[in-house]
Amino acid sequence: MKRGSKVDLFVLPNRLTLLQIFMVVMLFYLLFMSFEIPLAFRAGLGSDNGAVFLTDALPMSMPLLLEEPKHGVQIPGPRGLKLEKVSSLRFNRSFSEGSELHKVARHAWVSGEKLWGDVVSGKVKSFAKVTVENGSDSCPNSVSVSGAEFRGKGVMVLPCGLTLWSHVTVVGTPRWAHAERDPKIAVVRDGGEAVMVSQFMMELQGLKAVDKEEPPRILHFNPRLRGDWSGRPVIEQNTCYRMQWGSALRCEGWKSRADEETVDGHVKCEKWIRDDNNRSEEWKATWWLNRLIGRKKKVTIDWPYPFAEGKLFVLTISAGLEGYHVSVDGRHVTSFPYRTGFALEDATGLSINGDVDVHSIFAASLPTSHPSFAPQMHLELLPQWKAPPLHNVNVDLFIGILSAGNHFAERMAVRKSWMQHKLIKSSNVVARFFVALHARKDINVDIKKEAEYFNDIIIVPYMDHYDLVVLKTIAICEYGINTVAAKYIMKCDDDTFVRVDSIVNDVRQALTDRSLYMGNMNYHHRPLRYGKWAVTYEEWVEEEYPIYANGPGYIVSADIAQFIVSEFEKRKLKLFKMEDVSMGMWVEQFNSTIAVEYVHNLKFCQFGCVEEYYTAHYQSPRQMTCMWEKLQHQAKPLCCNMR
Repeated sequence: MKRGSKVDLFVLPNRLTLLQIFMVVMLFYLLFMSFEIPLAFRAGLGSDNGAVFLTDALPMSMPLLLEEPKHGVQIPGPRGLKLEKVSSLRFNRSFSEGSELHKVARHAWVSGEKLWGDVVSGKVKSFAKVTVENGSDSCPNSVSVSGAEFRGKGVMVLPCGLTLWSHVTVVGTPRWAHAERDPKIAVVRDGGEAVMVSQFMMELQGLKAVDKEEPPRILHFNPRLRGDWSGRPVIEQNTCYRMQWGSALRCEGWKSRADEETVDGHVKCEKWIRDDNNRSEEWKATWWLNRLIGRKKKVTIDWPYPFAEGKLFVLTISAGLEGYHVSVDGRHVTSFPYRTGFALEDATGLSINGDVDVHSIFAASLPTSHPSFAPQMHLELLPQWKAPPLHNVNVDLFIGILSAGNHFAERMAVRKSWMQHKLIKSSNVVARFFVALHARKDINVDIKKEAEYFNDIIIVPYMDHYDLVVLKTIAICEYGINTVAAKYIMKCDDDTFVRVDSIVNDVRQALTDRSLYMGNMNYHHRPLRYGKWAVTYEEWVEEEYPIYANGPGYIVSADIAQFIVSEFEKRKLKLFKMEDVSMGMWVEQFNSTIAVEYVHNLKFCQFGCVEEYYTAHYQSPRQMTCMWEKLQHQAKPLCCNMR
């Protein structure tokens, strides 16, 4: 009887009961893990080091849409490595319900999450590894395409750009003039008659840095057979750097003046007009003598305009020491000097469009080494270029430098020039690059490695986009307040040369009892409502922009930066696609409650370099190092305007 009772106590349950118990246990386990994992991640995203990236210690891609991490907290990773943070700037899902710009930002952030996940998971190889595996085929010595192939693509790729004495030959035929009714062109003709136009554009283009930004035009060559405002056939050449056009070089048929600078010994413009045209230099010098002695004027035509409608031409562009040289049918036509901001290897594509039929293109004497966006050409992995660690000192100024993912050469030039200033080396001034993710995954791998070594890059994990530069500006404010705790925050670009000591002295002399906004101010600027850079009323409803400082270099005090970060965290900060105008808008809002000292200074140069500059914009890597050498050896802020 007793034995039977004991057996009843330990009767095994049936299979259904075992399954139910197992399901209950698994449910509790899943609930437990769902609470523990976010807490573990949240605790491990902080770091005080200068490099801000996620290392290979992560076994899988890490979600980037987490809650904002606490600073200064670390957890050890595998193999003794630690997890480092990216910029703590974050979005939530409510941004998809905001303006169109908010939706674009949300999409870029989600795309960035996937890109960065591929990088930290080790799925993507760097450009250097891919090149080694593929051999020299990645940088061929010559490239050719037929007219049919070119029409299908629209651009001929020059895989590794150009080098000294590289040349590109194009065979084509200009089309016959057509009636042009575009109001921008037809406005030059009175009455209702349409303007007859025949022109084409040939461009050496660079690598597009960010999404929606047009690629730089390293050389814009524009023969206008008919339709120019002058009524004559002309050739116009120009460059477009960071979406800013330079001054055009127009060849209108007269030979360049004898006292004008040459390019590798060639004149900038050859002559193709008649000598009896009273604009020739020779006629101006000798007309009175010819008239005195009764000599008849001899009418000659050296050679006509190099292009004609319906006539085949052979055009060659060659890269010289000082500029590009263009010849047509074997005769030199024009030479265009190199301009600031470009290197020969930057020309990674040839584009031709307009009123021309292309029959074939051949490029030869091309470089067999990697293009400028390959970091191994520019990154010098020497300890002297590393950012100093952050000491427990009072930071007077934090400088956030906007940079694109493929700008390895620009960042290296900044490290070797003004970032070597003693104020930065002592950590009284701190400088960091702010880089978003590139569309090319291999470039993101190289960015991560660059950040690991130099400790001076803050990765803002969204897909880089021209309209979203404003997000990097907010990230600069957030880092300058929460990580560096600087008194003043400065924003500049990676092609901006900064005189650190002059700016620090000027900031220290500013009123300490008021908030500060310093830069090259714009007053009463109006948005463009038409054309390529149009701003719609949905984007900006007012007729004028607020007072704002030009984007290449400006400074705000810490309280203004704190206000911007606070408003962003509350989801109250209005975003606008022009980041410098956005800063002016935010400062104006802050100024409505707390007085701001607006300091206008033309030494924050918007275009190029001026004497006694504080900042110089559009400086190439070569100019950066040149300006630093002049500051060191001559103790003067001198410009380096070499081509």
